[in-house]
Amino acid sequence: MFRGKVVVIGAGAVGSTTAYTLLLGGLFQEIVLIDINKEKAEGDALDMAHGVSLVKPVTVTAGDYSDCKDADIVVITAGAPQKQGQTRLDLLKDNVEIYKKIVKSIMKYAPSDVILMPVSNPVDILTYVTYKLSGLPKNQVLGSGTVLDTSRLKYMISQKTGVDARNCHTYIIGEHGDSEVAAWSVTNIGGMTMNEFCKHTGKCNLNDLDTMYNEVKNSAYEIIRKKGATYYAIAVAVARICECIAGDENSILTVSGIFEGEYDIRDVALSVPTMVGGNGVERIFEVPFSKEEMKGLRDSAATLSELLREIGM
Repeated sequence: MFRGKVVVIGAGAVGSTTAYTLLLGGLFQEIVLIDINKEKAEGDALDMAHGVSLVKPVTVTAGDYSDCKDADIVVITAGAPQKQGQTRLDLLKDNVEIYKKIVKSIMKYAPSDVILMPVSNPVDILTYVTYKLSGLPKNQVLGSGTVLDTSRLKYMISQKTGVDARNCHTYIIGEHGDSEVAAWSVTNIGGMTMNEFCKHTGKCNLNDLDTMYNEVKNSAYEIIRKKGATYYAIAVAVARICECIAGDENSILTVSGIFEGEYDIRDVALSVPTMVGGNGVERIFEVPFSKEEMKGLRDSAATLSELLREIGM
């Protein structure tokens, strides 16, 4: 049963921006911020609450884990921040320890139908850790995955071709990180493959594809170098996932889901085109990617599986 409540754990740049984006979206009747620094959470909640007369009816408060008792979705953004020059996977050990405490605290109060959404990096590892620690069915745990990476690629294709980004259909699959894969074999604009579109319009060439992929893969590092953190676009991505769940949309997003045999991959969380609705992950689609892309996806899974083994998961 949808109750209209979302809890955001972590009032840092990503968490507070996510809560603000959800406020503007009018998706929920109640938004609760939880942070180890309660004054920061209280300040953010009060700042947002002062604008509620200008948006759809909503209450915004700071709280504690007991506020998870009637939550529809718990978004977890807490964790050690990614520093300049640090890969997402470098964050692994610190954030796993943080998540162990957070998930235990959530599940002490949360309803059995709650949906947990890890956003902290490395998000795929933390999604799987959350799944194992929570004891929830696999459909109720989904990470933000490569929803942002896919949006970045759509933006870059749009910039190169002049086509509305919403009509550039593509996916980044695999890990949200260094081993991610651009699924060019299923990318299309107006029903044309990228190869066909480039030949038809002359606006791009195959070399541009590698350039765009590398820009997507490295864009977070570039933003961190320039401003210290990324938070606007990931907040929009998280809000979009929440919208799919709250509205039972059955929309296709590249969230990080738990694999149990799809693509012959098991016991790991990865991103591929996935139907997201009121129950969380409704279905993981097995898309006929190219052989090279399938190898990249499985290599990505192997990398993450090895890391999970190293931390005893």
